[in-house]
Amino acid sequence: MVNIINRTKYSDFKDYYPLIEHYYKKTLKTLQMEDNYAVSLIICGPITIRRINREYRDIDRVTDVISFALLDNEEMVEYEDEVELGDIFINRDRVFSQAHDYGHSTKREFIFLFVHGLLHLLGYDHMTEEDEKKMFALQKKIVGDLK
Repeated sequence: MVNIINRTKYSDFKDYYPLIEHYYKKTLKTLQMEDNYAVSLIICGPITIRRINREYRDIDRVTDVISFALLDNEEMVEYEDEVELGDIFINRDRVFSQAHDYGHSTKREFIFLFVHGLLHLLGYDHMTEEDEKKMFALQKKIVGDLK
C-alpha cells in the first residue's frame, strides 16, 4: 500500500495516484516479493527537499527524490502483517524540469522517481558500477512501458 501525502499547494499528480499503486505492485511482483508492505510518498517542493538533503545527508542542494528506509537489508524478510518500508520524497518542480530535459511526460518522470525511491527502500543502490547496472536494469524493466 502507498500512502500519498501532497505537501504542495498543487494537485498536478492526482491523476497519477492509481498508477503509483500499480507500479508499487509491479515492483514487488518483479522482485518476487509479497505485497505486505506500506510506503509513504511525500510530494514536496525544492525548499523542503533541499532542507531534508542538507539535514540528513549533509548535501546542501536540491535533488529530485530522497528515500528513507525504515528497514535495512538484514531486516528485509517476509512478514505476516503489513510493514512500513519508509518514506519517499519527490520534488514536484524536478518532475517537470526533468521530464522536459529528458523529453518524456511528467507522468513517466513522476512514476520513474517513485520506482527509483522504492528500489532504494528495498535495498538497492547505485554506489558501485555493478549495483548501478542492476538497479537501472530493474527500473527499465518496471517502468519501460511508460512514455
